[in-house]
Amino acid sequence: MSLDSRLSSVLHLLLHLMESQEAIPSGRLATALNSNPVVVRRTMAGLRDAGLVSSEKGHGGGWRLACDPARTTLLDVYRALGSPTLFAIGHRSQNPTCLIEQAVNVALDGTLREAEARITARLQTLTLAALASDFHSRRQLSLCAPQENPHAL
Repeated sequence: MSLDSRLSSVLHLLLHLMESQEAIPSGRLATALNSNPVVVRRTMAGLRDAGLVSSEKGHGGGWRLACDPARTTLLDVYRALGSPTLFAIGHRSQNPTCLIEQAVNVALDGTLREAEARITARLQTLTLAALASDFHSRRQLSLCAPQENPHAL
């Protein structure tokens, strides 16, 4: 099964944009994701349409953050991506004639709706600024911690 990693990838790119004072070209963003610049441009265009990023053409152009990180939630980003499917499980058929399958569908529907509501509620509480703060804390800890040599005995 292939996982949809777009939300994770986009959050990664948005944090890079937050850290930069300059516009970042699609090629550099693609390198950060080990991806293709065309894929990055296509994804970023959707984020631009949602007002999360802006783009600048020409020499020195690229992408910039256009939203307020303290007010932009992960739910905003998720929605800007088109609210990708959260779960890989679903019904065997949408309109079953079998009463057993109907019961199974009802049980799964309720469970999946409840899980989706909990996930989206959690995404609503997390901001880009909070992610950046966590990143800065981790970076500071890594600078303060002694570097371990995995080959040392």
